[in-house]
Amino acid sequence: MNRLSDPELWEYIRGDVPYFDLTTHLLALPPQQGTLKVLTRNEVVAACTEEAVRIGELLGCEAYSAFPSGRVAEPGSVLLELHGDHETLHGAWRLCQILLEYACGMATRARTMLTKARAVNPHCELLVTRKSFPFAKRFAIRALMCGGAMPHRLGLSETVLVFEQHRSLYKDSAAFEDALRELKLRCVEKKLTVESESLDDAKRMLSLGADVIQMDKCGPDTLRELVAYKREHHPAATILAAGGINPSNVADYAASGVEGVVTSSPYQAGMADLTARWETDGSN
Repeated sequence: MNRLSDPELWEYIRGDVPYFDLTTHLLALPPQQGTLKVLTRNEVVAACTEEAVRIGELLGCEAYSAFPSGRVAEPGSVLLELHGDHETLHGAWRLCQILLEYACGMATRARTMLTKARAVNPHCELLVTRKSFPFAKRFAIRALMCGGAMPHRLGLSETVLVFEQHRSLYKDSAAFEDALRELKLRCVEKKLTVESESLDDAKRMLSLGADVIQMDKCGPDTLRELVAYKREHHPAATILAAGGINPSNVADYAASGVEGVVTSSPYQAGMADLTARWETDGSN
């Protein structure tokens, strides 16, 4: 599901190994076979292990992982095992480990946040924004989906989301509301999402036909009040919470009853703490 293709992996490989591994080449060691294992020091959600295996294979290693993406790996678990000659292993080693460090870091934070949200609101979705690393969207989305998150917006082409910056283009609120009614008529296949920052405005947007209200930087108390209002007056609508949501407060926002929390926090998870172990089989 959503795996990176061989051409994408080759682009990644050639960014780090455009020609050959100069260090290993100049050491001029006798040929020897070995095994390189990438292990985790902490509990992580495995992510992009299939891509790491494929990178190893593309570079000429025998590669294996016992942890498919989405599975939890306990401390000390081997996420990836590569077997081959020493030059090939050194070429693949850091490429695979770095990919896994970033992917597992994001997936683990996503799973942590989703678990906290679902503990208080079993039907709450964790929705990641489109604020992915530049030039790395497919990789980031793949890793975060391994952790259970879903993309909020993959880009500007598939969703309708009206921000304050759109509203400001109209001469007054009446002109904007007229435009919103027209926009609703044109959204024949899409849901109309409007971002709001106040309870009164959110209620007004619902009355104008908004399918989804994205509440930006509003506290859980305001969200609870809006969710109650929505359930009574607009039960088919959806309420999303956004703005500053992270592992420390995601449960508070989810407990308000919203259908989803929108967050960029999983992108900022940093790297999982992985290490590598070299084993030489003794053949020369």
